[in-house]
Amino acid sequence: MTDESSIAQIFRPPDWTMALEVGAVLLIAALLIAGSQRALPWLGNRLHGRRRLLVLALVPVLRLLIIVAAFIMIVPMVINPSVQNMVALLGTVGLAIGFALKDLASSLIAGVVAVGEMPYRNGDWIKIDGIYGEVRYVGMRTVQVVTPTDDVVSIPHSRLWNTPIYNSNDGSPRLQCVADFYLHPEHDAAEVKQVLSDVALSSAFLHFGQPIAVIVHEKPWGTWYRLKAYPVDARQQFRFVTDLTVRGKATLLGLGVTFAMAPTVESVTV
Repeated sequence: MTDESSIAQIFRPPDWTMALEVGAVLLIAALLIAGSQRALPWLGNRLHGRRRLLVLALVPVLRLLIIVAAFIMIVPMVINPSVQNMVALLGTVGLAIGFALKDLASSLIAGVVAVGEMPYRNGDWIKIDGIYGEVRYVGMRTVQVVTPTDDVVSIPHSRLWNTPIYNSNDGSPRLQCVADFYLHPEHDAAEVKQVLSDVALSSAFLHFGQPIAVIVHEKPWGTWYRLKAYPVDARQQFRFVTDLTVRGKATLLGLGVTFAMAPTVESVTV
């Protein structure tokens, strides 16, 4: 009887007025969340550059604010507002979450941290546990990533606690792309370096406001060139790398340069 009376003291007696008020708050919150998750991506995908990423990043932030506001409004409707009651209820809920739903709670807490710290946002290109793609949706429990093969992968936010998060553009429309070339060591390195720079400069996808770099590494099997440049939009990265690779290879072949060949297993054994 003591437990039942203490529980009765925490919660208000249910009635139709309470049910209608709670239902109205939940309905309005659901409509606002659904509307924002449709309107903001629609608007963001019609913008370009940093403005697009800023609008997309507002989606999880606005959803979290709506959920918190709805929770703050509903609690006084169902609970007698006193410090003792709030402490008792939150303690009970915390214990239940800790023992029964600790994995879910970990992902939910990490989701709140992700919204605040923004290790990734809608429109970012990230890599987690070997999965690379564009962030399409930042939910309360998972982040959805669209891979280059158009697969949608849901990754729990709890990966934040113990997994490195690689973010290629970090809220910026600029994303560095790299095209690799492996050449036989007998060639004019200065000429090849200049030719590859010209290939990047003549690309239709190039963003001229960012630097172009050609990095040269000498290896036992040949010379490794890395052509680094930035496309106009991060979503053009694969077409940009393809353009650099195709035109760079054709230009190098025109110079008479020989490409390096990987050693076979037999030659390595010998």
